[in-house]
Amino acid sequence: MNIQCNKQALIDAVGNVQRAVSGKSTLPALEGILLKAMGSSLFLAGYDLDLGITTTIEAEVREPGEIVLTAKLFGDIVRRLPDDTVTLATDEKLNTTIRSGLTEFTIIGISAIEYPEIPSVSDGVGFTVPQNTLKSMIRQTLFAVAQTDNRPVHTGTQFEMEGETLRLVSVDGSRLAMRCEPLKTKETMNFVVPGKTLSEVIKLLSDEDKPMSMAVGRRHIVLEIDGYAVISRLLDGEFLPYRKAIPQNITTTIRVKTRDLIDAVERASLVINDRIKSPLICEFKDGKIKVSCTTPLGSASDVIGAAIEGNEEEMGFNSRFLLEALKNTETDEVRIELGGPLSPMKMLPATGENFLFLVLPVRLKK
Repeated sequence: MNIQCNKQALIDAVGNVQRAVSGKSTLPALEGILLKAMGSSLFLAGYDLDLGITTTIEAEVREPGEIVLTAKLFGDIVRRLPDDTVTLATDEKLNTTIRSGLTEFTIIGISAIEYPEIPSVSDGVGFTVPQNTLKSMIRQTLFAVAQTDNRPVHTGTQFEMEGETLRLVSVDGSRLAMRCEPLKTKETMNFVVPGKTLSEVIKLLSDEDKPMSMAVGRRHIVLEIDGYAVISRLLDGEFLPYRKAIPQNITTTIRVKTRDLIDAVERASLVINDRIKSPLICEFKDGKIKVSCTTPLGSASDVIGAAIEGNEEEMGFNSRFLLEALKNTETDEVRIELGGPLSPMKMLPATGENFLFLVLPVRLKK
């Protein structure tokens, strides 16, 4: 292989595909980036058997070929090259010379034959979504994905397509996050994408109203975003029947400025740390929300104004879960619905229901 390409294009490509490279693997090739030179382009791939990221950049291909280069070393070298162009040349012993200006490195590569085949989705269901819409949907649901794998299916977000609606749902046993958007498709299907995949996808998505496409197969999904392909396995298992957990009997409705409540929760949480798990107590009455906490470190309380209709309530919450839900509302005002002291808190936009968060309360000791 012998090619020349633009340094910045190579830096961007290596930086993005490198995120799918395995940190440590019994298969050395998985700790590398696959490079294939053909025609007038250079194909790059990172893959850890669960997640793959691939892309193609323009290159002057003097001699086609393929090689696997250790991702960390190759990435570090490319980012420090001095000139705007880079030359890569590989000999029959897999020695790869990287030149830029007067700088030259030679590193040992791995045969591309040892690189595992990256899955494809040839017979899947395809649809498109605006990038900014999907980015917002992932951002508002990713925080509630389970971090432990007691039930592996809950370490991902369930995508539901039905009735020309796309719905994303994440659950972790103590909370739920759901976001809905209209989608121009007649397909009806459910699939669960790992949270790890979505945290990489969100980095590639732009804030613009540009389309991106998905193809969903029986075991894998491929997301095409601005010249990158993200290939991921789907999670198997029975997802929580979450609709049964959403309270229907609402006895208290609160409307409050999101920033005011975030600030109050953050102030009251200053007496909580990782070793002290005391609940945050929220009292909803007389047009006010009182937030308080008492721990061995001390006590704190704060009061903010709110519009409250219905029953007075006093409830306890995990401060981190409450705070993460509030910060992901992305609205100036939030509507909170309660169904009693032991019923989950519902958090919704001030008007409409395009997102819904549930936070389970903590039983208070009387």
